[in-house]
Amino acid sequence: MKTIKGPALFLAQFMGDEAPFNSLDTICQWAADLGYKGIQIPTWESRLIDLEKAATSKTYANELKGKIASYGLEITELASHLQGQLVAVHPAYDSMFDNFAPKEVHGKPKARTEWAVQQVKWAAKASQNLGLKAHVSFSGALLWPFMYPWPQRPAGLVEEGFSELGKRWKPILDVFDEAGVDLGYELHPGEDLHDGISFEMFLDAVDQHPRAGINYDPSHFVLQHLDYLSFIDNYHERIFAFHVKDAEFNPTGKQGVYGGYQGWKERAGRFRSLGDGQVDFKGIFTRLSQYDYDSWAVLEWECCIKSPEQGAREGAPFIQQHIIEVTEKAFDDFAGAETDQAANRRILGLG
Repeated sequence: MKTIKGPALFLAQFMGDEAPFNSLDTICQWAADLGYKGIQIPTWESRLIDLEKAATSKTYANELKGKIASYGLEITELASHLQGQLVAVHPAYDSMFDNFAPKEVHGKPKARTEWAVQQVKWAAKASQNLGLKAHVSFSGALLWPFMYPWPQRPAGLVEEGFSELGKRWKPILDVFDEAGVDLGYELHPGEDLHDGISFEMFLDAVDQHPRAGINYDPSHFVLQHLDYLSFIDNYHERIFAFHVKDAEFNPTGKQGVYGGYQGWKERAGRFRSLGDGQVDFKGIFTRLSQYDYDSWAVLEWECCIKSPEQGAREGAPFIQQHIIEVTEKAFDDFAGAETDQAANRRILGLG
């Protein structure tokens, strides 16, 4: 067994226009002062990283890593959720997702997809230059408008959607393989990869690609009523990254899983700061440790009630308290004895 690394912090939800959230130096100092040991960097945030430069210049990558190390921090992973989303977009969402891309490709779905694919490929090379072993992203979605089957889905629609998704992602995964970097998809409502079954369908579509894995986030499973502990039993070999995020589901006589089109505070299912929701983190850290997960535990703060600053302050000690220093000995070793085959045979009545 191996001890999980942490605590670490995903910076995406904390960036802003005011100090200390408006530059790499100040946010690193802030995170380090709170007790974090690692940061996960959103690659769409130009104040934190020049993605193309990190992919094409080892010198720049080393300088970036050195600057972050000067604050006592490590880069856990790079993240490309916004770009990954744009690898596959159903036309119903074109105008809304245009905001994830540069203005020059707005209204041009093909050009936007090409831009996104290049971005994620750069993320693979940048991760390699930074000495990282994993990356996190979204899969995008062609099928999400047809998630709930009414009217009935035409025969073959789902298969065609996953076939196309596989065609788009397999060349990207090959680039990750060349870079020696695993790609963990965050299984998330709104993505075609949102649970275990859809992930398995994707694996089939990319020929069981060894670099295709999971960024494990239990909060999304709470809202789906999915057994997030058994999920680890089923897919631990494909879990390449871990978002520590809490959630709660409180259905009423008026609403359930779909939330009645309400805002986050009014939904039955909502994200919460660590310790304020219903996720069994003791169970999660136990299972991940049991299965030799040896990468980072990264706080992703999303809460509709508590401030991000308080969530971050409380998050570092919360994660630290849940990290298990795994044992290298059995508790009953003191009562053991040397292996003696003859004695074992006598005990079994075999002479």
